[in-house]
Amino acid sequence: MKRDTILIIDFGSQYTQLITRRVREQNVYSEIHSHLITIEQIKQIQPKGIILSGGPMSVFDADSPKLNFNIKDLKIPVLGICYGLQLICMNLGGVVEKAENREYGKAILKVTDYSGLFKDVSRESKVWMSHGDYLTKIPEGFRITGESVHSPICAIENTDMKIFGVQFHPEVVHTDEGIEILRNFLFNICHCNPNWTPRNFIEEQINELKKRVGKSGVICALSGGVDSTVAAVLLKRAVGDQLTCIHIDTGLMRKNESKIIGKLFDEKLGLEHIHIDASKIFLERLTGISDPEEKRIIIGNTFIEVFESEAKKIQNIEYLVQGTLYPDVIESVPVKGASVTIKTHHNVGGLPEKMHLKLIEPFRELFKDEVRNVGRELFIPEEFLMRHPFPGPGLAVRIIGDVTEEKLQILREADDIFISEIINAGLYKSIWQAFAVLLPVQSVGVMGDSRTYENVLALRAVTSVDGMTADWFQFDNDFLSNCSTKIINKVRGINRVVYDISSKPPATIEWE
Repeated sequence: MKRDTILIIDFGSQYTQLITRRVREQNVYSEIHSHLITIEQIKQIQPKGIILSGGPMSVFDADSPKLNFNIKDLKIPVLGICYGLQLICMNLGGVVEKAENREYGKAILKVTDYSGLFKDVSRESKVWMSHGDYLTKIPEGFRITGESVHSPICAIENTDMKIFGVQFHPEVVHTDEGIEILRNFLFNICHCNPNWTPRNFIEEQINELKKRVGKSGVICALSGGVDSTVAAVLLKRAVGDQLTCIHIDTGLMRKNESKIIGKLFDEKLGLEHIHIDASKIFLERLTGISDPEEKRIIIGNTFIEVFESEAKKIQNIEYLVQGTLYPDVIESVPVKGASVTIKTHHNVGGLPEKMHLKLIEPFRELFKDEVRNVGRELFIPEEFLMRHPFPGPGLAVRIIGDVTEEKLQILREADDIFISEIINAGLYKSIWQAFAVLLPVQSVGVMGDSRTYENVLALRAVTSVDGMTADWFQFDNDFLSNCSTKIINKVRGINRVVYDISSKPPATIEWE
């Protein structure tokens, strides 16, 4: 069954990924592309509809992103949000001006026309605004369908052309009936089929994988995380004995992790795997390296080198499976015209340009929670699916500065205490990700009657849906106090513990 696609064209909004998620939550596939996309590329995608995102700039800024095509040429439904609405207006002959009263935060939308986008939406409801420009004249053939106090033209539409625009953000939770508005666009206007489901995804992937792989051999890098585990089970179902799973102990894993997950792979998932202890070579190559991007590149190159070496021992291996996710791709490869790479992910940009194995990335278009849902459809136990994310470079990017065996030992012990305390408190499933970070800072302390000068450890725990945005988890003060006391008392080399209360954005979840 062919899946319908909604194309999200990104103009730099902090909410672009949220638009994508809101569409997918309605079981309709969506994907993000830069505003530099051409009409020819759009035709290749064949979307059922297009959503133009908001953006942080004014349409009057000299370097502000513009449409790379004429909207009239699309001949498919279009919804412009905030900045996207203003671009529609300017593209089709309307007028946009700088507003005397900028609107940020909650406002009241008054619906003036219930056709199209606002079917079954309340006459008045709260919406979320974030703009400094506004429409003063609508394009010919359009009508006003909504207004607010500071935006007399808050929503417009041309039902003949199937072009719609709203000045507010329907994708955020602060907009009371935003989901209903998006549903109207998806189902009443674009006539999408809600067939983006885990079961359909699995069937589609299995068919594609069988065709692509043929009779060739495949190896899968089993890290022990959710993504590689689900990917391995999916590949096993698709190609059976053609799959060989390999777990590489890089020496950068958490305490006893390689042994524990190896046993679970074999006993609970039937993923008989080859265990490779390559810790010595990884640590040797990381000696003296402090720059996080260098660490990622070294680790990525070494991974492939080890895998290709193992692949040569197995007949007919042509493919390497990785659990790359959509957020990895978004953060590593700029999708916005003027964006910068936030960080290179190990399983996206950390791989060498030349490698003998061809990559298979079945989850490249999925978010983490979508991978978990695929795992449930594959009957993978919750103990695997609810594991916190762990970065491909492992503890190397949780040691700020150069990596040594001594630092790794300190961090492993401290991290183990922190995670154990979280589990014992029944908080593990309430947290998206929790971990410890060893800082390149030493501070004075007193233990007994002696002066100490030892390391500072940062604790980090966040809540999130997909890792694109996150907020710090609010532990009880007694919990943090107990963790700090246990770590300082039990881990030689740490005399100070701090807790990270940064949200994403502006911070990232990992420190490097």
